[in-house]
Amino acid sequence: MIDEQRLEILTESAKYDVSCSSSGSNRANRAGGIGNGSAGGICHSFTPDGRCISLLKILMSNECIYDCEYCPNRRSADVRRARITPDEICELVINFYKRNYIEGLFLSSAVFESPDKTMELLYETVLKLRKVYNFNGYIHLKGIPHSDYTAVIKAARLVDRMSYNVELPSEKSLKLLAPQKTKQSLLIPMKGLKDAIIYDKENKVRKNRVLPAGQTTQMIIGASPESDGRILKLTESLYRNMNLKRVYYSSYVPVVQSSKLPAIGAGLLREHRLYQADWLIRFYGFNVDEICGEDENLSKEYDPKCAWALRNMHLFPVEINTAPLEMLLRVPGIGARSAYRITEARRFAKLDFDNLAKMRIVLKRAKHFITCKGKFYGSQSAAQIKTSLLVAGSSEVSEQLSMFSETSTALSALTGEI
Repeated sequence: MIDEQRLEILTESAKYDVSCSSSGSNRANRAGGIGNGSAGGICHSFTPDGRCISLLKILMSNECIYDCEYCPNRRSADVRRARITPDEICELVINFYKRNYIEGLFLSSAVFESPDKTMELLYETVLKLRKVYNFNGYIHLKGIPHSDYTAVIKAARLVDRMSYNVELPSEKSLKLLAPQKTKQSLLIPMKGLKDAIIYDKENKVRKNRVLPAGQTTQMIIGASPESDGRILKLTESLYRNMNLKRVYYSSYVPVVQSSKLPAIGAGLLREHRLYQADWLIRFYGFNVDEICGEDENLSKEYDPKCAWALRNMHLFPVEINTAPLEMLLRVPGIGARSAYRITEARRFAKLDFDNLAKMRIVLKRAKHFITCKGKFYGSQSAAQIKTSLLVAGSSEVSEQLSMFSETSTALSALTGEI
C-alpha cells in the first residue's frame, strides 16, 4: 500500500498538467463491477477557476530521465522523488472511489528508465484496473512520447481519454527547452490515435473502442516567445487535423530557475483570452485570421469577440429579427445557445429588447451592435462604445472567471459564451 509521503509527492507533482476533463465518455458499469464513466455516472466538481477536480490526478513516478527546462520534475531538479507500482495505484483508486473521494483517474508519469518501460507500466495499470479490479469508471491516461505504439493502442482500448501534450507552440522552442522531445514524437501517436478512433467509428466497433472520450493536449503559454496568433494557428491546425476534443492552455509560472526561461509568469489574463479565442474557433465560426494576426497578441482590454466587432463596426448594427445565425453568433453579448434561441423565437413573433433580456442576452454589450424592430439603444460613437465595453468587461480581466460568481460572468465561465 502506498504511504502518505509518496502519495503527497506524486499528487503534488501532477498538479501542473491541466489537460484533463471527465466529460465525453459513455462507458457504463457492468454487472459485478464498480464505477461508471457514462454521462450520468461522472460527478463533476470544479475549483473556482473552472478546473475539474473529480479525478484522482497522480503520477506513477516523478523520476525523469529528461531535463526539460520548464519542468519541476526534470532530471536536474532538486526535488523529492517517488515511484509507485501498478497494484498500488489500483488499490488507491478503488479505495478512494469506495469512499466517494473521486469519480475517476487521471494517470500520468515522468519518463523513468525508458519511454517504453514507462508506457508499458502505465498500460499494465489500466489493464489491471479494468480486468482485475473490474473498475468501469473514467480513466484519462497521458501518453509517453517516443514509446512503442503497440502499448499505446492497447491502453487506448481500455481508457476513456488520452493526451499527448504539445507543451510548446513551436519546434524551435521545443528544441531549446525540451530537446529530448520532438514535434514528430508528439504528433505521430496523436495521428495514429485519431485514425484508430475513425476506424472504430466507421466499422461500428462497440466493445473496447479506442478512446470514447477522444484526445486532448496542453500548451504552456509564456515560457517561449510565440505570439497568441501563432499559438491559435497551431490550435486551429490540431482541431482540424487531429480531431482533438480540447486544447488546454497553461500559463507559465516560474517554479524552476533557468536562464532560458522568463523571470516572470505569463499571467492568467493571457490564458483566459486564449480560452475565449479557442471557444470562438470551435463554436462560433471564426477563423484565426479574423481573431488575431499571426505575429499579434490578443487584446488585454477586450475579449476576442468584442475586439473583432470593434474592428468591423461597418457590419453593425444588425437587426435581431432578420440577421442570419452566422451574424448573430458574432454579436458581443450573444452566446451560441442564445443565438439559436433567437432564431427559434422570432419565427413566432418579432423580438424586442425585453424579450432579449429574458433570454439572458448580455445587453450591456449587445445593445451597441443590434437593433430590435428598428430601434437602437447603443452608444452613437466608436469612442463611447469602447468605453462602455471596457466598463462592462472590467470585472473579468483581473482573474480567471469563477463558476461560483454571483454576477452574470458565472454563466460565461460555465458555457464559454461571450
